[in-house]
Amino acid sequence: MGSSKASGEQKPHGNKESTPSNRDIGFADDVIRAQAQPTADSETATKDQTARGNPTVTEFSREKLQAEQAFTAFRNPVGTKEKILEFNKAIDRAFAPLESQGVLEKIQHDIDEGSQTEIDVHPLGNITEMIRVQVAEVLLSEAKIRFKARLTDELGPGPLTDRVFMWIDPRLTGSLEVDSEATAKAKNEAVEETPEQFIRYAAGDLLSPAGVEITSEQLALLKLEHEESLRQQPAGESFGRAASLFGLFVAMFTLAGFYLHLHHRDVMVDLGHIATLLVLVVATMAACVFASGDSWHAEILPLLVFAMTVAIAYDEDLALLLVAEVALVLVVGLGQGLADYITLTAAAAATIFWMGRIRSRSKLIYVGLWAGAVAMTTQIGANLLEEHPLDFYLLFEAARTGVWTLLAGFLMTGLLPFVEKTFGVLTDLSLLEIGDVAHPLLQELVRRAPGTYNHSINVASIGEAAADAIGARGLLVRVGAYFHDVGKMLKPAYYVENQNRQENRHETLVPAMSSLIIIAHVKEGAELARQYNLPQPIVDLLLEHHGTTLVEYFYRRAAEKSQTDPNGGGVDEQTFRYPGPRPSTRESAVLMLSDAVESASRSLTEPTPARISSLVHDLAMKRLLDGQFEDCGITLEELRIIEQSLVKSLTAVYHGRVKYPDQRTA
Repeated sequence: MGSSKASGEQKPHGNKESTPSNRDIGFADDVIRAQAQPTADSETATKDQTARGNPTVTEFSREKLQAEQAFTAFRNPVGTKEKILEFNKAIDRAFAPLESQGVLEKIQHDIDEGSQTEIDVHPLGNITEMIRVQVAEVLLSEAKIRFKARLTDELGPGPLTDRVFMWIDPRLTGSLEVDSEATAKAKNEAVEETPEQFIRYAAGDLLSPAGVEITSEQLALLKLEHEESLRQQPAGESFGRAASLFGLFVAMFTLAGFYLHLHHRDVMVDLGHIATLLVLVVATMAACVFASGDSWHAEILPLLVFAMTVAIAYDEDLALLLVAEVALVLVVGLGQGLADYITLTAAAAATIFWMGRIRSRSKLIYVGLWAGAVAMTTQIGANLLEEHPLDFYLLFEAARTGVWTLLAGFLMTGLLPFVEKTFGVLTDLSLLEIGDVAHPLLQELVRRAPGTYNHSINVASIGEAAADAIGARGLLVRVGAYFHDVGKMLKPAYYVENQNRQENRHETLVPAMSSLIIIAHVKEGAELARQYNLPQPIVDLLLEHHGTTLVEYFYRRAAEKSQTDPNGGGVDEQTFRYPGPRPSTRESAVLMLSDAVESASRSLTEPTPARISSLVHDLAMKRLLDGQFEDCGITLEELRIIEQSLVKSLTAVYHGRVKYPDQRTA
């Protein structure tokens, strides 16, 4: 039983286990009754027509005569019990091949599961009695033709044979089903019995002719030849090659580590961050290897997703550096050429450079589209430089690379929320959604502390312009400014922007208590932000926008009161300082200065440009000397630019107005 054969189980045919005489007599009686019915019908029809005086009665008489003749011709061969037994034996002989081989309605297995021309057949439940038959002989349509031929040989041509076949034909159905277990066993036995076949190639034999497209069989052969040549290399040569590659990879990733140490020290000192980045690199390499199969050639897809992820989570420079290194490792590891490396890095660089600020969901799709065009043209150009002909295969590969690049943009659009959550970053798209004025927390601030809300809007306006001036994220400053004082709405009457001129609740409190109330708005605001599920970068801005500065007004009041009170002790300055932390980013530093100058500028009686400039500079220098900017990496040049932007914005807010004759001084 060969592996190419399918096994079938044969069902019993009718009352197969009954005795031949009983079964055959019953069969003959059934056929006789079936043939007698037309005669009875003819007699009834003739009587009806005669009773009605129909002129066509002679036609019915003729039909009746023909039916009686046919019935007589059929009944004579089976008129006695002996004739019936002989008739049944003839039927048995005609049926014998069908019962031994079975009948197959249609082939029930695929071509890769077994032969389509031969099958092995055994009785139901008895696999030892196996015979091999031709499929063409047991198919139902062919089996009926052969059965009628045998029936004609046994009974002879004539109406008897025709009538018997007409009665049997609709009742003849398939009796074979696939025996999956026996088929699988036969395949396994055939595989074990088949000896291995070897084709020997001598040195100098041509494995694949030049200038002709390589088939899958030739490619597999070339890979085997390459692996065998590597295996036969001397140990010293193999070790030297492996050591060189290892040294190259170590040098590249050492360079990446040095860059992280200089520009992303927070990542290097945070075990969680560095572990996440390493896992991302390893996962990208594994995905690229998996996607680089001959049927896909899609290694560019996970590489571009990696590039966009690093650019969003860290910055474009680090993304470009890591992509260049990962692409080099892949090209060397997969045995690809220079053209492939150029294509991968060019597509990744285009993706990184065109990303910029993501302010819409379609941005990444457009990035994938343009980067795909770059990848296609680069692949064609790089292959032409390597003297590859400009044929259909090259154009097809370039088009496929472009499609994978475009698909990377679609994929990254769906992965964007996951990337933001995993790395704790915010894209401009998310910031725009959070900064909607319809946000429930902002609406609550408008209702409970309208003066604070107005102050927040002004801080957002001047802070965004200042952040943009130094290349920081102005949108992050704007959205952070919207929420930076939400803690004040829990006790709005204790803040000057929400008080009327007749009421000041701090007049009845000691300075220390007033200071505690003022300082508490930072912590309470952060708790509200977390309660409303604001992202961590926004929460950090809320916590850092006052740093560890001094609540100067109440500190001075406490100091004055202490000097006039002979029994009073000294004033502890730390009691009147915000708990911090100090600003850790440039955006946080910009928000701190914007908040301070917007509040202080309201106290200017005549806010001229000179006075505004002096106020802004004094507040900036005070915080600089107080050490508030030591953790955010802001430079003196950037601080000067921020001052200029704030002065310009405040001057526009408090611009002079022409006094009309009927106006009085306000």
